Amino acid sequence: MVVAVMESYALLAERVCAAPARLGKTRLVAVDGPSGAGKSWFTARLADALAAGPGCPRPVVIHTDDLLDGWADQLTFWPRLEEWVLAPVRAGRAGEYRRYSWVRRSFLPRPVPVPVSPVLLLEGVSAARAAAAPELSLAVFVTAPAQLRLTRAVARDGPGILPELRRWHAGERAHFATDGTRDRADLVVDGAPVLPHDRTRYYLRRGGSVRPAYDAGHDNIDHVRV
Repeated sequence: MVVAVMESYALLAERVCAAPARLGKTRLVAVDGPSGAGKSWFTARLADALAAGPGCPRPVVIHTDDLLDGWADQLTFWPRLEEWVLAPVRAGRAGEYRRYSWVRRSFLPRPVPVPVSPVLLLEGVSAARAAAAPELSLAVFVTAPAQLRLTRAVARDGPGILPELRRWHAGERAHFATDGTRDRADLVVDGAPVLPHDRTRYYLRRGGSVRPAYDAGHDNIDHVRV
């Protein structure tokens, strides 16, 4: 029997703002998981909750897909992220990056600024990799059934993406198995919940526990066994 906890984004935002900053003075939150699992949705809702709360301004959100130099750069983009964003923010300076255009297949010339802020959200496959763990204030892993994830991707990008997507899925499976990302995550989120709820305000956490700093025990959660 699996324990599922329905928890509010507002509560999670409070926890993020109260967490220690580990990337310089910034709380780095990584939202990881396989493609099509619902990482972008979760990240956007958490950003909304942070912006609505009193503790932190709206966070900067970086999608790792914007940093990849094409399909072959699935996991090797990290030095680019480190140079452009993490190193400056760690030192208390603003960073910037150039967004990759999947249509033009090149990086766009205009840089995207990354100001120093209390919270930085990093979303994408391998965002919570082991190398980043010491500087993460929160590591989230979003999961969903493989067939649903494939269906979502094809609906979004068309069937022509299938050959590259299948290679991508194989690469991320190998990475997650080697990296142990899910087992190390502070929070595992169900990206395809069947329980009825307001998805703009609540998410479904999988598993029986999280690390003590993010433990349950608040009025706006419901414990459900599924």
